[in-house]
Amino acid sequence: MEPSSPLADAFARKTDAELLYLTQHPHTFAPALVEAAWAELRRRGQIPAPPEPDQAASRPAPTPGIGSVAVTLGLAGLNLFVFLLMVASGVDALHPAGRDLIAWGSNFSPLTLHGQWWRLLTACALHGGLAHLLLNTYALLVIGALLEPLVGRGRLLVSYVLSGLGGSLASLWWHTGGVNSVGASGAIFGLFGAMLTLTATNAARLSRPARAALFVHTLYIVGANFAGGVGTGIDHAAHVGGLLAGALLAWPLLRRVAR
Repeated sequence: MEPSSPLADAFARKTDAELLYLTQHPHTFAPALVEAAWAELRRRGQIPAPPEPDQAASRPAPTPGIGSVAVTLGLAGLNLFVFLLMVASGVDALHPAGRDLIAWGSNFSPLTLHGQWWRLLTACALHGGLAHLLLNTYALLVIGALLEPLVGRGRLLVSYVLSGLGGSLASLWWHTGGVNSVGASGAIFGLFGAMLTLTATNAARLSRPARAALFVHTLYIVGANFAGGVGTGIDHAAHVGGLLAGALLAWPLLRRVAR
């Protein structure tokens, strides 16, 4: 029998509630105290002991199901549904006319700036053709599948909506000569911005290799999108605005992920 330490003796006299409080606030107390609380709770049978190494290795790693990306799939489905409605109404699927996009709620500055503020959000559900929709859907599924399981449905949805709003506002601010902008790109770039903040601060308590991999992967995708769209008439102001909005909003929205 191993001799007990003074710390173990002290924790043996604490109540279950005191020990649980220590384990639930690991960032407040010294690691040695938190570990001692876990050890005492295991000794009392309040929590299961960690599995043996061979048992843990034999268990397959859990894989996220459809439910873990429900909001991502829902947003992609919404964008597709709106596009199909537009095409069904007679809008050209490949090259929609500007007047048609305005009629459906694009961020058309002469109207947006004169009271039709709802266009800041409706523009995020519209797309300037099938290729535009497919590219944005792919990007949304990629970042959503990574981010939603980490932050949850509600936070991802709020980040998406507010980033889209930020992108639309940035587009209005930058294009002083007028703009007729559509697309979910600003909202999607906001999710990339949120992922950059999440991995930079480790709010989700990922391992260092996982953080580095996600950060570099996200940064690469963002950089490739900007580089690939230079000089093509893409609304980069909306992209930058959405990216910055998502990165900044992630601080208050995602800080509770670690709790």
